[in-house]
Amino acid sequence: MEQARAGEYDAFVAARWSVLFHLARLLTGGDRHRAEDLLQESLVKLWFVWPRVADEAPEAYVRKVLARAAARSARRRWWGERPVEELPEVAAAGDVSATVAERSRLEAALAQLSPRQRAAVVLRYYQDLPDRQVAETLGCPVGTARSHAARGVARLRRLLADVIEPVG
Repeated sequence: MEQARAGEYDAFVAARWSVLFHLARLLTGGDRHRAEDLLQESLVKLWFVWPRVADEAPEAYVRKVLARAAARSARRRWWGERPVEELPEVAAAGDVSATVAERSRLEAALAQLSPRQRAAVVLRYYQDLPDRQVAETLGCPVGTARSHAARGVARLRRLLADVIEPVG
């Protein structure tokens, strides 16, 4: 029975890794390394409660852990990183510069939001969660979650307004 549960957990992680990683990356303002750490920490917590949440909503559980951990880690000033002598090799890719530039602009703008606003915007508009689930995930009333999302979107519009051109 234990082995079957472990197999279910492995299948869940394999199926949802990229989506959860992208969510973590958005919640950390585009910092890939912090996103990896955040997701790993969240998946470890999921492992310990897997028997309880496996049949219910494991992705919702991970989203909640990610959002709360991102808000907590944003308050820290140091994450235990150490400089290294040599940088790792960078993988070569085709020309995706326009996509990367736009994604980088969005991640930089998201990084300028407060952690709660960033989490509300990402959960509401990227994850397409209803206001009630955003509020549950953030651990606040629905009105507060809506307020965080609205203020976050308004700030994003101001930050990204320099390249929006009217059509027509």
